[in-house]
Amino acid sequence: MSATLQPYLEAVRHTLQAALCLEQFSSQVVERHNKPEVEVQTSKELLMTPVVVARNKQERVLIEPSVNSVRISIAIKQSDEIEKILCHKFTRFMCQRADNFFVLRRKPLPGYDISFLITASHTEAMFKHKLVDFLLHFMQEIDKEISEMKLSLNARARVSAEEFLKRFN
Repeated sequence: MSATLQPYLEAVRHTLQAALCLEQFSSQVVERHNKPEVEVQTSKELLMTPVVVARNKQERVLIEPSVNSVRISIAIKQSDEIEKILCHKFTRFMCQRADNFFVLRRKPLPGYDISFLITASHTEAMFKHKLVDFLLHFMQEIDKEISEMKLSLNARARVSAEEFLKRFN
């Protein structure tokens, strides 16, 4: 693991652990409704201060806590056009299957590549430390996946270019 990645992930871990102190909280507007306050934003007093943990300009995490939910938005490092395309395709693929991932949102926030929404019911049904571990593991693995896809794409392009150029020799 890189020297700058470890402190970044630790900062995200500690911030998430602090933000995941959630409880069931019914809506103050509509009776018997329990909607994620970070999404509906009906009561300003139920929202906490959003925190951005950034490794650099491109790689950052926005954590928006509220009384009954936390929205985590991740911006993935994209150094060139190929990585931008691969990241967009990969995150789009994941978001289309958001029903299979209980905490994944279908649409990320503007300026971010992928978003998660953790509610109080998620923290009751799952272990909090496992949710945090999942998010950190996801952050580590998505960089690896995109790098591997880029290497694979470059290798395939090299082979096809060699085959194409063989015809001219």
